[in-house]
Amino acid sequence: MNGNSTVRGELAVGIGVLALAALVFQQTTIIPVPPYAALGPRAIPYGVAGALAVLGAVLVLQALRGGWASEIEEDEVPPHWPAVYWMVAGLIANVALIASLGFVVASSIQFVLVARAFGSERTLRDAAVGIAITLVAYLGFARLLGINIGAGILEGLI
Repeated sequence: MNGNSTVRGELAVGIGVLALAALVFQQTTIIPVPPYAALGPRAIPYGVAGALAVLGAVLVLQALRGGWASEIEEDEVPPHWPAVYWMVAGLIANVALIASLGFVVASSIQFVLVARAFGSERTLRDAAVGIAITLVAYLGFARLLGINIGAGILEGLI
């Protein structure tokens, strides 16, 4: 691939991210806001749209200045297939378990499997960290935003 087509490709990526930001922003405006919501369900999507817009603008600027692909090393590294399998297993486990066990348990299991994909062999530590992170996320959605993402078997305990 020559330099000119590389820059065009990078510019297309930046414009695509800007278009995604515009879509997220537009779709966020149609989210109904309940009168009792402390923060409201639009806050996070607006933040995501803003972050995407900034990222898209930076990508466009970098593409116009010559691109970022020249900064990436061209060494071909073959994929580490066991890591890919662990990640896919985490995704499948989350999808399969979230309806029955709930967000916290399913996402914690996914966290452990993805940590394994990154080379961690400390399963109990990974489970503890995963539970802590998913509990904070669950409580943020349930208490702060008033959105029930499904606690599953922990619903009565939380």
